[in-house]
Amino acid sequence: MGETTSFSLMELFRMGGAFMWPLLFFSVATIAIALERVVYLLCHNLRLDDMKEQVEGFIKADNLSGAREYLSGLTKRRVGARILLTLVNRSGLTEQRMERATEAEALSCINSLENGFNFLTALGSLSPLTGFLGTVSGMIGAFKSIAEATEVNAQIVANGIYEALITTVFGLIIAIIAMIAHSLFSHVVDKFAADVEKTCSDLITELAAVNAGATTPAEPQAANG
Repeated sequence: MGETTSFSLMELFRMGGAFMWPLLFFSVATIAIALERVVYLLCHNLRLDDMKEQVEGFIKADNLSGAREYLSGLTKRRVGARILLTLVNRSGLTEQRMERATEAEALSCINSLENGFNFLTALGSLSPLTGFLGTVSGMIGAFKSIAEATEVNAQIVANGIYEALITTVFGLIIAIIAMIAHSLFSHVVDKFAADVEKTCSDLITELAAVNAGATTPAEPQAANG
């Protein structure tokens, strides 16, 4: 039985050739973006149910100033508070105008949550292509060496091929990490967007009912006799 040969990460990097340098950059960028998004999403609580319950209580008590004060204190750490504060600040408008105002603010907040997503998608596409390009380049060099060799054996062919394939492996690993991160983050943001739509719809209905009650004149009492 032949001996099993193992290589360190640095040796694999050296054997991969010049195309390992852009792959190294892609791997660092992927990890940096993923970590930055994890920290951002953890620092900005995306829960809405507790805020919705509090704001509904203020609306039913006809205490919109209390709702504004409550939400204003949460805007720095709660993305959803910015959206609900916009809704409360537009509470005197019609339902359609309230919806448009909250949709605009929600779109701005969701865009901030999705920062870096396009880069993850690009890295997930570029990494395997770069790895494959490195493999093709390595295969060209391997076959050139075979063509120039006076005596060709299986070991020469195998060594050239597996060294050339190193870049493809690294490129695929980076792409897998980037796409997994993108999928997980997209799921979190999509769930938040759905919660925002449901919460705002319910609160707009509550505000519209309060506004209708405030503008409806009292019915005159029927005369006795």
